[in-house]
Amino acid sequence: MNRSKITIVGAGNVGATTAHIAATKQLGDIVLLDIVKGLAEGKALDIAQAGHLQLYDCNIIGTTDWEKTRDSNIVIITSGMPRKPGMSRDDLLAKNLSIIKDVSEKIVRYCKNSIIIVVSNPLDAMVYAAARLTDFAKNKVIGMAGALDCARFSCLLASELGISAEDIKCVLMGGHGDDMVPLPRFTTVSGIPITELLDEKKINTLIERTRKGGIEIVNLLGSSAYYAPAAGLVKMADAILKDNKNVLSCCAYCDSQYNIGGYFIGVPAVLGKNGTEQIIELDFNKTEQAQFEKSLAHVKQLVAKVDKLL
Repeated sequence: MNRSKITIVGAGNVGATTAHIAATKQLGDIVLLDIVKGLAEGKALDIAQAGHLQLYDCNIIGTTDWEKTRDSNIVIITSGMPRKPGMSRDDLLAKNLSIIKDVSEKIVRYCKNSIIIVVSNPLDAMVYAAARLTDFAKNKVIGMAGALDCARFSCLLASELGISAEDIKCVLMGGHGDDMVPLPRFTTVSGIPITELLDEKKINTLIERTRKGGIEIVNLLGSSAYYAPAAGLVKMADAILKDNKNVLSCCAYCDSQYNIGGYFIGVPAVLGKNGTEQIIELDFNKTEQAQFEKSLAHVKQLVAKVDKLL
């Protein structure tokens, strides 16, 4: 049986949870890799043994050996330092950049035909770094942030409106940080814009909580979220491996689109077997345009820091 092969780099909370969710969906055979001996091996064995109870039968191995990742279809990078209370995503740049550099070199050696999904923070800068270091085609390096942020916004909206989150379709753009840009005009409940269902003050309150969603969990847990980020990663991997052509908010490379000029940033994109297959372009109003430009400026600042460090 010719199954897809998924490598997950980092066997911490995000990586192990991603492996488990991917296994339950039987997306393919899974390699969970970590530099800490025994960590990936133990978690992979635990996930594999759960398969008898949850009725999945994909092959799952844990390892410290990159050779076992060879010819993976997708490599998901979760490794890196998680946020602690009082830290911003930007505070992680130098430390996580060194990790991305090492991982990127290994991907080029062992998985040169893979599609890369990055979740390490600061997200947009780390996606840029992975693309630069691997020299992969830009459509084959993607960041998972929009799917997570949309899930947070949708969860808050569903709770506020007393409806099923399944009925909410959210559009969210910009960098993965406090200046992300949720777009109420393009966020709907069964086709009805939320601007028809909630007043501007309430929407702005929910937007602000969405922007602070990551640090809210950090302050409660003492570390970063992992269930929702893992679910976002699997959603993207599913779209790519099954060639679903799903439209998802993700960190993708944009050049002429939105006049961005060659940066990775959160936009709605079509995901399929070739990675990012199309960027969906929306007509902003003046407020949305200003918010997006502010977020883009922050991403450019982070990218400039990466360039100085590489």
